[in-house]
Amino acid sequence: MNGDGLIVVDKPGGMTSHDVVARIRRLARTRRVGHGGTLDPMATGVLVIGVGRATRLLTYVIGAGKSYTATVRLGQSTVTDDAEGDVIGTTPAGALTDAAIRAAFVPLTGEIDQVPSAVSAIKINGERAYKRVRDGEQVELPARRVTVSRLDVSAIRRDTPDVVDVDIDVDCSSGTYIRALARDAGLALGVGGHLTALRRTAVGSFTLAESATLAALEQRAPEVVTLPLDTAADRYFSRRQASADEAKVLSHGGPLDPVGIAGPYAVFGPDGGLIAIVSERDGRARAEIVLAPA
Repeated sequence: MNGDGLIVVDKPGGMTSHDVVARIRRLARTRRVGHGGTLDPMATGVLVIGVGRATRLLTYVIGAGKSYTATVRLGQSTVTDDAEGDVIGTTPAGALTDAAIRAAFVPLTGEIDQVPSAVSAIKINGERAYKRVRDGEQVELPARRVTVSRLDVSAIRRDTPDVVDVDIDVDCSSGTYIRALARDAGLALGVGGHLTALRRTAVGSFTLAESATLAALEQRAPEVVTLPLDTAADRYFSRRQASADEAKVLSHGGPLDPVGIAGPYAVFGPDGGLIAIVSERDGRARAEIVLAPA
């Protein structure tokens, strides 16, 4: 069994990302498991899990762009900006026109300064923001620059009196809060808004189409890795082939001559095995992480 690699999990609702990691640890029979970007318990969809040496690739996965489908409910605000929090404000939204609703989302695209939801995992002086809120503190987080490269309104539904449900598709940079988009659209319309459904459809090039449910992984255990380390790196990074001499130098942490590949990129040895993730700087190609077996 090759226990080093990535798993693209279709996370179910009601579980934290840590809950999924704990399940994979049991299935893969190893403690060396991590995830590449938190999903809230309410959210479902793509959660990239690293096993063994592949956990070291997760720092790159975390920074990848993300894609989502989501439902925004206009007419209600919640303390968490999603359906998991208590409703703290209601304003009838039934009179809003479709044109006004679509227009409210336009300023939320492109490069924007987004204030994250107060009930979030962001740390303030070493303590999670959500804990401070639960302890009764008023939390104000600074705005962060994020990029929403696509935000399409796919449907506007009026199935419940006084609220409007808006289905959106979003492509965005790492660090973007979709529930903050819901909150800000509601604020712009003067009726409040929160997220009622969220499904992550892609993390970088990893998509739902290749994901596995936890039930499917249970059936395969302990062979749960779907993308072995070498395959995952070859797919995610540009590739450089090293000679036998270069492989020896790099596997011991030494630098190589640059070849002009925009980094970081993956370097493979003559046997096809992954040696390291490398970037070129100061006229040398240096390993950011060495992944060749010790």
